[in-house]
Amino acid sequence: MKAIYFEPFSGASGDMILGTLIDLGASASFIQKHIEAIANVSMTVRKTNKGGIVATDVSISENSPNNARHFSEICEIVASTGLPQIVEENALAVFEIIAKAESAVHGKSLNELHFHETGQDDAIADVVGCCLAFYDLKQNPKTAYDEIVCGDINVGGGFVNCCHGKLPVPAPATLEILKSGGLSFYADGDRELLTPTGAALLSHFAAPAQMQTQSNKIVCIGYGAGDADTETPNVLRASLIEYSGCLPFQKEQIEVLETNVDDVTGEVLGNLVENLMASGALDVSVFPIYMKKGRPAHMIKVISKVENSEMLARQIIRETGSLGVRVMPTKHRLSVKREIVSAAVTFGGKSYEIPFKIARFTDGELITISAEYENCKQIAAGTGLPLREVLRRAEDEGRQFFS
Repeated sequence: MKAIYFEPFSGASGDMILGTLIDLGASASFIQKHIEAIANVSMTVRKTNKGGIVATDVSISENSPNNARHFSEICEIVASTGLPQIVEENALAVFEIIAKAESAVHGKSLNELHFHETGQDDAIADVVGCCLAFYDLKQNPKTAYDEIVCGDINVGGGFVNCCHGKLPVPAPATLEILKSGGLSFYADGDRELLTPTGAALLSHFAAPAQMQTQSNKIVCIGYGAGDADTETPNVLRASLIEYSGCLPFQKEQIEVLETNVDDVTGEVLGNLVENLMASGALDVSVFPIYMKKGRPAHMIKVISKVENSEMLARQIIRETGSLGVRVMPTKHRLSVKREIVSAAVTFGGKSYEIPFKIARFTDGELITISAEYENCKQIAAGTGLPLREVLRRAEDEGRQFFS
């Protein structure tokens, strides 16, 4: 298996990521053709020396000034130029990350937002160009990768001037993106090193670097040049690593929320569990416990994605009256891939469409398959068969479909 491993020791921006990917082997001419068609820009690629390191410098210049755009306008631009579907989907997802961050910072809906720096032609070209570069590397057998991971990001320090005035580094939108993306970062320097576009691209494409390997081999190394002149070379490094011995799990960053309550009824707790799951909790458990003076109580434990923790904690407090929720971050949850796929199963000569929950290791090995309970319950009621017989037969056929 192969992974692209980013090392943002001097930050990251859209053009730095694009330069790094071209240095790894992405086709500059393929990318240039598409981004010059989608945005009114000119793209040039050259080699440069940054602090003794030869790196690829990508320059994207606007052919004419342009005004701020709404989020919907950017989506229309991206969707109207015939990009490969996966490239279009990735580009729209990156802009949605930026839009949600700007929305949280400025308190405006996505429809009201004006993108200033990140809505101009050069920023659009950066995002689409990087999405094209990832796509192109994936198509080439020599550079095809299985995953993308990112080490701790240096955001820099000091202050940055933007359309809203002078702001501390990391800029508010960048910080929101880092919060939602779950990537680790630190501050070292006296200028901005991580831009919102760079943060959004890494957050969308990369997981925190936690590869567990027995051995690995560097296939190739790429360096993308930044614009700054800093004591540490202002470059972004990425390595294409071939590795073996990796555990066949997905790596996820999660948080565990806990609180103890001693005056909440079973009905309220049952309703809370349903509401938390509907709001995006990964799992919810309620345990009977004893508190001081022997009072019976309950511990509520919720597993959450990092970006949902505050919302779920607020919901717990509102529905139970708890005065606080403990948050325990962890970067080490290993999980199998899960998906829901429908298939037709025949009972009594009639075909029924049943959703199946399927769990696999990342190497494709099937772990479990379970037929959706509510669908099987309806089939049992309609056919007169025992529910357990419907579940068994459905899952037996499901294993033949999906093994």
